[in-house]
Amino acid sequence: QVQLVESGGGLVEAGGSLRVSCAASGRTFSRYAMGWFRQAPGKEREFVAAITRSGGRAYYADSVKGRFTISRDNAKNTVYLQLNSLKSEDTAVYYCAASSDSSPPVIIGQYNYWGQGTQVTVSS
Repeated sequence: QVQLVESGGGLVEAGGSLRVSCAASGRTFSRYAMGWFRQAPGKEREFVAAITRSGGRAYYADSVKGRFTISRDNAKNTVYLQLNSLKSEDTAVYYCAASSDSSPPVIIGQYNYWGQGTQVTVSS
């Protein structure tokens, strides 16, 4: 069992930056690939970014590539998402998730555990 708690969301102006974090419980954090997803009002939850167990490889949605960076610190059981050059369309609830799947973790169905989400609002 893995429990995930996101933090760091908030209100930011367009063009600004924000970093959201996700702290995981347990001693098996490094066994999971980690991902970030987001869900805007009236829309389906969508993939944003993911990182492999070791942190050696990252994956990004085309809409955030070059602007967002995912990273992890296995010693701190934490995964981060740095959001730069924010746009109004980035406004959403951001969720972190853990996947025990060995395949590239880019599909929502691959994830076993989810956090409660943190709101990111970008004002234009």
